[in-house]
Amino acid sequence: MIVAEFIASQRTTFGIPHAIACRAFGVSQSWFYKWINREPTARRQRCARLDEEVKRLFTASGDTYGSPRITRDLHEAGWKVW
Repeated sequence: MIVAEFIASQRTTFGIPHAIACRAFGVSQSWFYKWINREPTARRQRCARLDEEVKRLFTASGDTYGSPRITRDLHEAGWKVW
């Protein structure tokens, strides 16, 4: 959720307490706490694994592979990406 991520970032970036940011966006603090304490979704977990695999492949290539080669290597490894 974009709003919750923005609210969370305001404290670290600008020192704005989440209670004030929640009030400004018209959301309850209980909603914010529910969001901040949740487990990552399956989609976010897959994206994180994919990010790590792309970084690994790029590093293994000596930082030379571009997106077409990385995509091909991902397909060969069984990933379903475009």
